[in-house]
Amino acid sequence: MLDHYTGEGVFDSGINPGFLEVLKKHLENSDRDQNMLSILKRGPISPFLSWLSSSAATVTEILSFHTQEYIDSLIEAKKKGGKMICSATFLNIGSWNAALLAAGTTLSVMKYILDGHGKICYALVRPPGHHAQPTQADGYCFLDNAGLAVQYALDSGCKRVAVIDIDVHYGNGTAEGFYRSDKVLTGGINELGEGAGFGFNLNVPLPNATGDIGYKCAMTEVVVPAVRKFDPNMMVFVVGQDSSAV
Repeated sequence: MLDHYTGEGVFDSGINPGFLEVLKKHLENSDRDQNMLSILKRGPISPFLSWLSSSAATVTEILSFHTQEYIDSLIEAKKKGGKMICSATFLNIGSWNAALLAAGTTLSVMKYILDGHGKICYALVRPPGHHAQPTQADGYCFLDNAGLAVQYALDSGCKRVAVIDIDVHYGNGTAEGFYRSDKVLTGGINELGEGAGFGFNLNVPLPNATGDIGYKCAMTEVVVPAVRKFDPNMMVFVVGQDSSAV
């Protein structure tokens, strides 16, 4: 997954204006994943972790959430050497295989839990996924890893799945994929769902500089009661790191 190269430029634009001495790495680069991996392997919780192997997702698995036309467009972009799929979202030579492996790793995590091998499992993957919609890429994301895991759980017999996404920009792609479903709890503040899915979207926007106390209050006063009422068989946590920026 480190082969997914997002480039350098101004902020996350990939643009080199020609007069800067040092260009910035794209915000979604491999450094943070390598650091997180080293912390998990050598940090204080390393003795309590076990590691799992995984494999790339197949196109058939991806089609459980994404459309064939969209997948074909990504494959075509790869064949042509890559392109900027949408704003700040670059698909380069190694990106498609990285996306398949990220999706496959996330599916492996869900399968591991559903098979009864554990209760908690974490997929450290890139490219990220939760902004990718069924028919398009978005926000550095190509394949919706969270959405694929949720659909796999539903197809495996789970009746209800709650998605808890703490990213600064909530998982709009995941929410769109299940917007008309009453089997998945997720979503934005002004998006309440449609049809059978009405009332199964919930978002808690927090102001800039909200600290631990604010997050704890939002979780205990809003999120936890909603999840308990929904009574899911499975919970999928999407852990965005941008809210931790200093």
